[in-house]
Amino acid sequence: MVAVVRSELTKIVTQPTVWIVTGILLALHVLVQVQGTGLFRRAMASLTPDGMIEIFVGRTEPAVPALVELLVAGSLQICLFVWVLGAVIAGSEVRAGQLGVSVLAVPSRTRLVVGKAIATGLYALGVGVAFAAIATGFMYTVVKDWNPSILWSQEAILGQGRILLLTVTITLAALGITLIVRRTLIGIITVAVLLGLTMTQLVALVSPTIDAFLPYSAARNLLLREGAAPPLTAGPVHATIVLIGWAFLSVALAGFVVRRRDAR
Repeated sequence: MVAVVRSELTKIVTQPTVWIVTGILLALHVLVQVQGTGLFRRAMASLTPDGMIEIFVGRTEPAVPALVELLVAGSLQICLFVWVLGAVIAGSEVRAGQLGVSVLAVPSRTRLVVGKAIATGLYALGVGVAFAAIATGFMYTVVKDWNPSILWSQEAILGQGRILLLTVTITLAALGITLIVRRTLIGIITVAVLLGLTMTQLVALVSPTIDAFLPYSAARNLLLREGAAPPLTAGPVHATIVLIGWAFLSVALAGFVVRRRDAR
């Protein structure tokens, strides 16, 4: 299995499209951080001696939890689109008959899919670490003269861990979905629809319970605090189970489909 994972990871890191998508995501992340940092620096001017801050007009709150939440939420915005990586990685496998070649090298299709999932998860983990490092670096410029220790507080580390979980699970879910539909574009559209259901709050208006089982609703429930707008539909534990479930079930179903279908 180690050899399979190494081979799949090599295929991922040698694909120009993967590097292009990764570069675009990182560049967008930097752009978002640049825009947010200016707002946060101005807000620091309103910091009171008792540690209260007004980041948004008319909303005064404790500075430490507010800044930690912004640190994590800053990565959430770009994590909403990290699924494109999973779709691109899976799409390259089924494009131009490459899946058949991979099956010749690894006759066990289950091992092939599992190896690809592990390799994709490792790559996504690296991207997630980059997201967290960039967000932390920008937030450091905001709090360095006040209290930089909040960046490695338990709350911040837990929040960054949630970002890594989200990055890996969403990428794996997109990988599985795209392997099932066998088209990169269809995989992207499918996950985009799931994102749209959360962004428009259509499902939440009908049934918050059902909404809590959508992957991007779970992302919001995992990373944001109570009191967020729109309201959260579940707690972080439920959200964690939902995200892991989407990743596991998508990859498992992809493995079943790949085993049953002609590798062309």
